[in-house]
Amino acid sequence: MPQIQAAADLVRSRFGSIDYDLAVILGSGFDAASSGEVLGELPFGDLPGVPAAPVPGHSGRLLCLRVRDRRVLAFAGRFHCYQGLSARQAAFPVRLAKALAVDRLLITSAVGGISREMTPGTFVLLRDHLNLLGDNPLAGEVPPRFVDLSRLYRQDVFDCLAAVAGPAGINLQRGVLAALPGPSYETPAEIEMLRRLGADVVSMSMVPEAIMAAACGLQVVGLALVTNLAAGLTAASLDHREVLAAGASASGPFGQLFEALLENWCSFR
Repeated sequence: MPQIQAAADLVRSRFGSIDYDLAVILGSGFDAASSGEVLGELPFGDLPGVPAAPVPGHSGRLLCLRVRDRRVLAFAGRFHCYQGLSARQAAFPVRLAKALAVDRLLITSAVGGISREMTPGTFVLLRDHLNLLGDNPLAGEVPPRFVDLSRLYRQDVFDCLAAVAGPAGINLQRGVLAALPGPSYETPAEIEMLRRLGADVVSMSMVPEAIMAAACGLQVVGLALVTNLAAGLTAASLDHREVLAAGASASGPFGQLFEALLENWCSFR
């Protein structure tokens, strides 16, 4: 906790004492900076207690953005359990956002599509998740925190997103995310298992941050982008470069959804 507070103090010294309307964690290929004006920038490596270096596709910068009349704290990149981190370490951005008094968190990620509706280019508002990482960011806390996750992801933002998505031709669905540790992609047999368990999409992230956000009392929205069909559902080989390219090509639609979310969610109680 002292390192989190030291990191928060550094952010305030660089960006000023700002009341943020929203924090966003950007997955592979996601870009929020193009939606607004960058007011400040801080490399992750400058932050005390930062758990690891960013992976390809994650620039590893903390941004202070102005999007219309809103202030946004944007983590341009994230940390993953497959880097040898615990789920608690991977949730570092959430604890920093909490220390900066942020109360709304948007988590994004590139995901593989499992359900037939989840074709590449589809945006998915998470309605639930399956934590198959083998870890929990609250593990080891004394006393233990038995956090209720039955209504973890906010659903009342779907209508405002759909109102933008429909006219713009953006495919927007709701779905259940399965999180596996990676870094190898899943096997076809594992994808079939996930389908039978009720998963619509699969990723290697999002869940540690969502659980930590719930424990910290933050409102959470999960928005994923299907960048590829999961293993066994396509003859093509899975390649991280294609994931990044698909994310970059969807930057325009994401910007539209992001601005709609800011305009509407930040007005909700």
